[in-house]
Amino acid sequence: MPSMLRAALSVVPFPRPSTLPEDTLTSTAVVDRAHLARYQRVCGFRLSDRLPVTYPHVLGFGLQLDLMTRRDFPFPVVGGVHVANRIEQTRPLTADDVLELAVHAQDLRDHPRGRQYDVITTASVDGAVVWRDVSTYLRRGPSAGPREERPAREPAPGAPPHATWRVPTSTGTAYADASGDHNPIHTSWLGARLFGFPRPIAHGMWSKARCLAALEGRLPDVYTVDVSFKLPMLLPATVGFTWTGREFGLRDARSGKPYLAGTVTR
Repeated sequence: MPSMLRAALSVVPFPRPSTLPEDTLTSTAVVDRAHLARYQRVCGFRLSDRLPVTYPHVLGFGLQLDLMTRRDFPFPVVGGVHVANRIEQTRPLTADDVLELAVHAQDLRDHPRGRQYDVITTASVDGAVVWRDVSTYLRRGPSAGPREERPAREPAPGAPPHATWRVPTSTGTAYADASGDHNPIHTSWLGARLFGFPRPIAHGMWSKARCLAALEGRLPDVYTVDVSFKLPMLLPATVGFTWTGREFGLRDARSGKPYLAGTVTR
């Protein structure tokens, strides 16, 4: 059964465990250069045999979905919110590298708005881990965590952005085709409305990749990049990109609403 169909069926109620599965799922990924080029175009990277640091996340997405749609996973995958992503790269990767991928989940914990957990994806070459991805998801609902303090409203930035981008509605479908993430909140007006959005929203990992594409040539070979996904980006959108040394961000060009905040660490 295709993973996205299993994802849709995961909302059907059935008894679920209260803990994350301990299994690790594995697969081998050989880079398809045509697919790599399609991903690079959608995200704004230069066409090259060098893999964008976000590209192995796409190669591992099928494994991630396989894990989160299992019957022994404590939550349906539909309704989970991707709130943060951290990627560590220990050396540049190229299309010639054969990647051994491994995915597992860990650290189920309380959050003021529900429960959080991490899905860890690693890529190894010749037995050595060279890339690691931590995707943090929030499942809204009751929690034993501390009372949530309402954050102060972030003011619109005073300085103009370094770049302004128009993001068409077609970005959702184009990135879904390149990444395999066909969640209807990104690709369908009806699907978005069923989950409370007036229009489709951009994929968070597209936003991260687009920001890093804007920094090509400025990033070191070995680094860690963290992002927090803030507010959903309704499509179409006009966004402002800012970069200040090791920090970057993406905001609505008119209102200043934050979509993403990130940090690059050597």
